[in-house]
Amino acid sequence: MKPSLADIAFLSNAPADLLTAVDAETEWFSVPAGWKLFTANERPDGMWFLISGSMAAFKPTEAGGHRLLGYIRPGEPIGEMALIAREPHTASVFAMRDSEVLKLTPTAFERLVHAHPGLMEHLARLMLTRSRANSRTSPRADPKVYALIATSPTIDLKLRARILQAGLKRLGARAAIVSEEDFAALSSDGMTSAWFDALEKKNDAVFLISPIADTTWFRTCIRQADRIWFFARADARPSVPLLPHEEPSPARQFRLVDVVLLHHGMDRKAATTNEWRLACDAARLFHWRGTDDVDAARLARVVARRSIGIVLSGGGARAYAHIGVVRALREAGLPLDIAGGTSMGAIIAACVAMGWNDDEIELRIRKAFVETNPLGDYVIPVVGLVRGRRVSDRLREHFGETLIEDLEIPFFAVSTDLVAGQAHVHRGGPLRTALRASISLPGILPPVIDSDHALLVDGAVLKNFPVDILRDLHRGPIIGVDVARRDGIDIEDFRDPPGFFGWVAAHGFQSAPPIASLLMRAATLAVDPWEGRAGADVLIAPEMPDLDMRDWKRFDETIAAGYEAAVAALQRPHALFQAPVTEAYGALNPSLPAEAAE
Repeated sequence: MKPSLADIAFLSNAPADLLTAVDAETEWFSVPAGWKLFTANERPDGMWFLISGSMAAFKPTEAGGHRLLGYIRPGEPIGEMALIAREPHTASVFAMRDSEVLKLTPTAFERLVHAHPGLMEHLARLMLTRSRANSRTSPRADPKVYALIATSPTIDLKLRARILQAGLKRLGARAAIVSEEDFAALSSDGMTSAWFDALEKKNDAVFLISPIADTTWFRTCIRQADRIWFFARADARPSVPLLPHEEPSPARQFRLVDVVLLHHGMDRKAATTNEWRLACDAARLFHWRGTDDVDAARLARVVARRSIGIVLSGGGARAYAHIGVVRALREAGLPLDIAGGTSMGAIIAACVAMGWNDDEIELRIRKAFVETNPLGDYVIPVVGLVRGRRVSDRLREHFGETLIEDLEIPFFAVSTDLVAGQAHVHRGGPLRTALRASISLPGILPPVIDSDHALLVDGAVLKNFPVDILRDLHRGPIIGVDVARRDGIDIEDFRDPPGFFGWVAAHGFQSAPPIASLLMRAATLAVDPWEGRAGADVLIAPEMPDLDMRDWKRFDETIAAGYEAAVAALQRPHALFQAPVTEAYGALNPSLPAEAAE
């Protein structure tokens, strides 16, 4: 039986006789999972109301892929913005699971609006909400139905799902777990789109659990999920291919896939972390060590849209302030679930991702950048003023052979690819190589050539404060710390400057000459100094007017400035800083169920 417009909550205030009249001009049809409703740049030929199922809006990317904008839930209109503006659709909409829609013709829509002016006010509010959906704090932008898929029969998915469910409960969120036994208990026609709609409406998250298998239930899980999490053992190897390519799944189609790598104490590695990521074609990768640890709480925050990301700008020695900010945030009980940055900001973010405590971060940065000058190996310039060996040695000493994909929390660093003329995001491979590229100030440090023949220099050349990159990787609140000076050059440094030996005689080899700030200013002149600031949910910008990016010895006072700025930010009213923080973010990790043998 065809649904009625009167059954749509969005139209509940419209006159019943009007809806009855317009109903005759609606078309009811189904959209199978993975199929498009319309694509970006198409001219609108009506609008739709989602009756059941789930749809998602995607923005086409320059690389030919799709960037998720948000999900569309039952009862919501689709395509209304293009119809009202009489302009092509700006996004593509696809069915995330089998869905049913009612299509309203342009003529019927105009009749409805003219006869019911209040509808336009309702639509205006909805469009405003959707325009803000790029904020990952928007519930609309987040998945609710997760397929938890075991890649090995020895993985106890029910246990893992219950741990996540308990973690969500501590965060004030409700989760349902659906297994193959539950599926079998339903009647043959019981698990419909409407059944999923009702389950999704009652819960903040729904976990569909299944091993990889040739079963109807497994295919249902991956076909109905907003996002797929593959659970894999760190001491096992992935089969290639992990799934048949012909297995339909909208989440796989749009790469809404993650890997959760399970560790059991002293793992004997059978495959690299990156092998698992590639086998699953995953967009993100998480590590879960044991069960009753911070990893379980972090994953619960990810599902509950409560995970916190931190992004740190470049700024030379001014980036020491990031250390003070991190200390203040941790003292307040705020967990940092993903970290990234540019240049020296990437260095400090890497320390956080390594899992180092505050004292260890201070100790290592002091040793690497304060006690001796890593830029002291000057040479007659060919590609840089210094050899760069000292910097490479310091990075090797402190970060060793650590791979980005094996870090305690997800991490990224940004460099600039001079050949392609674009920002380069490091999310895998040797950590020290990514950091060396991210801090390679053009003209000072020699550039880095990576395996893809990219010529990489300091990320600040194009993106000094990469909030937008974190937004594409993370669906939760973002704390941004910007320490870059807006007036990053002192004219007096260039008035009757001394020669090289005169500078060394006055300042020694421990202080970078003014050419460092000259080259940085020249390299970043085209970059908007306020870029990214509006994208952070919380912005911390320490005031350090007399501190230059070359003041490498002013370590303690710069850290103190960052700490004070963060404490001041914590005292400002903001939903992110609600007390008690440990209840809001589950930072204390109460005891979780004991782990069964896997």
